[in-house]
Amino acid sequence: MSVRGTPGLQIFKHLITVTASVVITSKNRKDELRTALRSAVAQSAQPEVLVMDDGSTDGTTDMVRAEFPEVVLHHFNESKGLIVRRNGGARLATGDVIFSIDDDAKFSTPQVVEQTLKNFADVRIGAVAIPYIEPHKGNRLMQQSPDHVGVWITDRFIGTAHALRRDLFLKLGGYREHLVHQGEEGDFCIRMLETGHFVRLGNADAIIHHESPKRNLARMDYYGCRNSILFAWSNVPSKYFLLHLLATTFNCLWWTFVPRRFFTRLRGLVSGYSDCLGIQRTPVISETYRQYRKLGKAGAVRLE
Repeated sequence: MSVRGTPGLQIFKHLITVTASVVITSKNRKDELRTALRSAVAQSAQPEVLVMDDGSTDGTTDMVRAEFPEVVLHHFNESKGLIVRRNGGARLATGDVIFSIDDDAKFSTPQVVEQTLKNFADVRIGAVAIPYIEPHKGNRLMQQSPDHVGVWITDRFIGTAHALRRDLFLKLGGYREHLVHQGEEGDFCIRMLETGHFVRLGNADAIIHHESPKRNLARMDYYGCRNSILFAWSNVPSKYFLLHLLATTFNCLWWTFVPRRFFTRLRGLVSGYSDCLGIQRTPVISETYRQYRKLGKAGAVRLE
């Protein structure tokens, strides 16, 4: 199966010079952040590196200033969460392409940024899903292109391993901040697809994501379910809305029968339904929705 892009868009025959910014949002993970920054400042492409310190109280700010004077540090006393800080980082960055990794991740080699920039040669590519490995989950390589010849696209990227065109990101308003935590990537990607831009599977060296033990799983359960409902409300066309909503609700509850997690997810669903009342629906057209679903089911589709 293949997908044709929007007619009239041109493909670059040769790469133009583009600049890169690496934006890392962090809160109270000083030691993990140190590892992430060492890999970022070592990149051969010499990207601008920004740290968005979301209210850390563990000495993160002092560590960055003392050990990484070349890094642009923005410290905030008030914590507003990952989505808000990633949006702020995009506005403050100066690079044409923004690379985003979590503070518990690192670039496996100094070539990752340089290799990924080449994946933007086609102007239809709005974002690149960079290959990544999670050692605690079997070391399976994820988000990798099936080959190095074709341009392979998918439905979304993971937050800890992606790069995107800064101008397009800002034009689309960045991530929706009412999502607070989780689910912002898929929401952005379907809106980006509506403009005729795609997520490309990368073929660079991998990003290594060491999931921090400080992750709040209850928070992830809650917002994962809440934001799945808000995704449907915001993006799904009326023709498909009810079926999508029912399937999302069922899937969220079916995910686990551990009582504590079940009730956390249930609270997230109730919150999602309630919060819809304060959010205006801006659904994509049916063709975009069908294409997004097709990409999700296929995993990888060659772009012609």
